[in-house]
Amino acid sequence: MARAAESGKHRAERMARAGKPMSAGATADLVGEVVEVGGRAFSLLRPRDVDAIVTDLVAADVRDDACLPFWAELWPAGVALAAAVAARSVTGSRALDLGCGLGLASVVAATGGAEVLAVDRSPEATARTAANAARNGVAVDTAVCSITAPGPMLARAPWDLVLVGDLLYERGNAEPLRRLLPHLVGGDTGGLRRRRDGARRGDGGQADGGRSGRRGEVWLADPGRPALASFLAGLDADGWRRAPMGAGDDHVSVWRLALG
Repeated sequence: MARAAESGKHRAERMARAGKPMSAGATADLVGEVVEVGGRAFSLLRPRDVDAIVTDLVAADVRDDACLPFWAELWPAGVALAAAVAARSVTGSRALDLGCGLGLASVVAATGGAEVLAVDRSPEATARTAANAARNGVAVDTAVCSITAPGPMLARAPWDLVLVGDLLYERGNAEPLRRLLPHLVGGDTGGLRRRRDGARRGDGGQADGGRSGRRGEVWLADPGRPALASFLAGLDADGWRRAPMGAGDDHVSVWRLALG
């Protein structure tokens, strides 16, 4: 697993240097991978040869950030996040998998009895997540959106649990993520979504399904990205409480974050 993740890291670095994101149009060639999480085996399908897709996309001069294929790898942070979910009761929780990738954390959460919305900026990622969920005998909802265009996830907020796996691989993700998280867990003390919807309905934003007083948690897994320390310091300044949930392979840390 560690060797595969390191290979993926090198591919990601090569794509970043090339400045030519790949499209997932060549991802029809899939290979199965079995991952053991919490003593249970989960079967995922993923693209067989990401290098070949990179080559195709560089040749095609595809330039769309949403096509970056980071979703196509099973990253150590995703495995550690899934393990954290498997180790705790999530039965009956409403869970958001933010940046779902191949969907391992989503599948584990749904297997544990959570109602899951898996989101990613790549439509190929959400399609693969839905297929991997079905492959493991569970169902998850999916939506294509991002931390800068978060409509579908805000529409169903607040969430009991927000799962964030290795989103700080780009430094530019840190500030939008920091601003978004309070709105996802119900800690926005007024409600971005409720204000918007309330203005549309004319009811002052109170019709939120009775969930306005509830605050959820964020579980964040990170392999030590350069942006992590300043991101956590910013959350501290915003009034978040954090506690370590353990560590995974490849120096991954997992944090439990809650407001107030």
